[in-house]
Amino acid sequence: MSEVSGQDVIRLVGVRETPLSVDEVFGAVGDRGAGGVALFVGTVRDSDHAKEVRRLSYSAHPTVERELRAVMEKVAADFPVRALAAVHRVGDLEIGDLAVVVAASCPHRAEAFAACRRLIDDLKAQVPIWKHQLFADGTDEWVGAC
Repeated sequence: MSEVSGQDVIRLVGVRETPLSVDEVFGAVGDRGAGGVALFVGTVRDSDHAKEVRRLSYSAHPTVERELRAVMEKVAADFPVRALAAVHRVGDLEIGDLAVVVAASCPHRAEAFAACRRLIDDLKAQVPIWKHQLFADGTDEWVGAC
C-alpha cells in the first residue's frame, strides 16, 4: 500500500549503544507528501510491576537489524507510508534514557498514527531484543521482546 517503494520509505534503521535522538528520527521521516508524522518515544521508567527499577540493559540477537527492517517493510506494505524510521538502544541504560524511537509519516494523520502504532507494537513483539531489569529490592527480571 506504500506510495513509495518499500526500500525508499525506510529511511533509518538502527540498534545502537549510543544515546538516541528524537530530532534524528523526526528528521529522517520528513517528506513533502506527508501531512502527518507520528512519533513514539519509549523511555526507561523508574518502576515496573509495582517495584522500583534501578537500571536496565538491553541486548539483541546479531540479526536484530535485519528483523527490524522486515517489520518495517511489512508496515510499509500495509499503510500508505511516505517514510519510516526506528532506532533502539542496547547496553546499560539509566532511568529517563531513551530506549526506542520510531516514527512514520503518511499523507494523513490517522494513517501516520496507525502505522507508527503498528511499527512499535510489531517491533516489541517480533524483533529479538531482550530487557534485563534490576530492581531496588535486589531482584531482577528478563523480558523478551519476542
